[in-house]
Amino acid sequence: MTVDGGYADFFGPQVPRTGDEGQTATFALASAAYRDNEVSEILKANSEWHESKVSEGQKWAKIFRPNLGEAFATAVVNRMLGSGRKPLIQSFGAEPQVVVEHCLAANRIRKERDNLLSMVMVLCGVLFLPGLLIWLLVFTLRTTVAKRDDKRASTLATTLLVAVGALAVIFLLRMPFTGFWAWYARAAVVMPVVGWFWAKRICERTARDLRARWDSLLSGSSVGAKVPEAVPSSPGETAAEQLRQSLAKLSAEQQSNSVFYAGPKGILGMGTRWGSWQLAEDLVPADPDREIHPFRSWDVIRSIHDQLRMLERGPLNTGGFPKPSIRHWIVTPVDENAGAVSRPEGTDVEAYQVKPHAIQEICNKQQFGSGDRHYLGVQWVLWDGQLVITMLITVTVLYETLRIEVTGHALGRVHPLFSAKPAAKEKSVQKSLKRWESRTIKLPLVDTDEVVRLAARAPLTWYPPLLNWLGGSLTLPEPFGLRHVWADKPWRHRFMADDALRAATPVLRVVHSAAIKVLKENGVDTEKFGSRSASLSGAVQDASPKKADLYDA
Repeated sequence: MTVDGGYADFFGPQVPRTGDEGQTATFALASAAYRDNEVSEILKANSEWHESKVSEGQKWAKIFRPNLGEAFATAVVNRMLGSGRKPLIQSFGAEPQVVVEHCLAANRIRKERDNLLSMVMVLCGVLFLPGLLIWLLVFTLRTTVAKRDDKRASTLATTLLVAVGALAVIFLLRMPFTGFWAWYARAAVVMPVVGWFWAKRICERTARDLRARWDSLLSGSSVGAKVPEAVPSSPGETAAEQLRQSLAKLSAEQQSNSVFYAGPKGILGMGTRWGSWQLAEDLVPADPDREIHPFRSWDVIRSIHDQLRMLERGPLNTGGFPKPSIRHWIVTPVDENAGAVSRPEGTDVEAYQVKPHAIQEICNKQQFGSGDRHYLGVQWVLWDGQLVITMLITVTVLYETLRIEVTGHALGRVHPLFSAKPAAKEKSVQKSLKRWESRTIKLPLVDTDEVVRLAARAPLTWYPPLLNWLGGSLTLPEPFGLRHVWADKPWRHRFMADDALRAATPVLRVVHSAAIKVLKENGVDTEKFGSRSASLSGAVQDASPKKADLYDA
C-alpha cells in the first residue's frame, strides 16, 4: 500500500457496510463526533496513563463553549489530518479512518447549520446590534444564575427573563423616541427574538440529524459518513486533494509495523504487559564430537512464525481460535511520559513499513544495548473489536545462552462513556397537589440557552483560533492513538479476562515446540530446553494478570 494510492483504495466504501461485525469499538468512538453532552463528560474516560484536558476559555465568555461533539470532532480532525502533525499510534481493534470521516461529516453538518445561523445573526442581530447585545447579556446572566447550587436559582433565572420581557413590552408601548429611531429601537427589541425562533428551528433540525446518526452507529445500522470534500472532482481542487492524501497517509500509518514501548504503559496501542515467560538455556552440542550447526535468531523466529499459522487448526471441531494476525514488529523504546514519538526513517522504511531485510537484521544483531528490537506478534481482535490480545515473542542469543521470551499484552474495551446512546431529555418534578409524588416531563431537544449558544458561536466558526480562545477546546492525550487512550482494563470483564489468559498456554507451547525443533535440526542438545519448557508449560496453566512492566526494584 502506498501513500499516493488511487481513490478506490481508500474511498470504497468509506465506512464498513451495514451489519459488519467487529466494528463496535470503531462506531463507539465515531459516535462521539455527533454527541451534544457537556465537553467535560469526556474526562470520565481518562485513565491513569492517558488524560484528555479541557480548556475552559475565558470565564466571561461561557456562551461560546463547545459541547462534546463539537470539541471532539474538531480535535480529532486537527490532530489526525492537520499539516505537520506528529506521528500517531496505531488503533488496533478499530479503524481510525472511519472515525475521522465521521468527524469530518459531523463538522460538515454543523458548518451548514452555522452558515444558516450566521445569516440569521446578520439579519436579526448585527443589523440591530444594541438589542442583540442587551438580549445576550440577559441570557448570560440567566445562565450564570441558573447554574448556581441554590435550589431557588432556576426560579430566579426564569423571573429575570420574564422581568426583562415585561420591560421590553413596556418599552415598545411607551417609546421615548420618535421618527426613525423609534422604529429602529422597536426593531432592535423584536428582531433578536424573531431571530431566536428562526434559529431554534434550524438548531432542532440539525440536532435531530446528529442524534439519529449517534443512535444509528451504536445500534449497528452504521450510517455512512459522507465526505464529498475529500474526493477531488477536478485537478484544481487542491484542498480536496490534500485532504485525500491526508486520509491516505492516515490509513498507511495504521498499517505500520513499528510500535513503541513506553515503560509501565506497555506497548502503546497494544496495552500493558500482563505476563512474561522465559526459556533460557545453554547451547550444548547433542554430539560431543561435533559442533553445533551455525544458525541465527531469525531461523528460530521463522520456524515459530510458520507454526503459529496453524493455531486456528485443532484436532477437535470445537471452535477454538479464530484466525490470528501474525506480524513482525519493530519496537522502539520511549520514555513513559513522552509527549511524542518518532517513527523509523531512512532507506529501510517505505510507507511507514520497515522492510523485511531490515527486520531480519534487527532480529539477528540488535539484541543488546541501544536500538530498536524485533518481536514476532500473534494478535487476536475479539468481542467486535472491544478486546485486543497480543502475544509477543523474541529470541536472543548472548554468548552460549539462547533465550526465548513470550509476553502477553491486552487492551480492553473502549470506555463505556462512548457506548452510551442518546437519552431523551426529560426531568422529574413534583406533582402540584400530591407533593410526595413526582412525574416526568419532556424537555425540548434544544432549549433556549442552547439556541443562544449556537447562534452566538456561529459567526466565529469562520475563525477557529478566536473561538477556541473564547470558549475553550479539547486537548487530546499524547502520544495519541484513537484506540488505546480511551481503553478500559480488560480484567474488569470476566469473559474478556478469560480469553486473554487462555491464549497464553497454547501460544507458549507452540513457540517452545517450534524452537526446540530448530535446535534439534542444528545439533543442539535439547534435554534442558525440554525440561524447562515442561516446567513453564505447567506454570502457564495457572496464568494470572500481573503488572509485569512494573519492576519491584
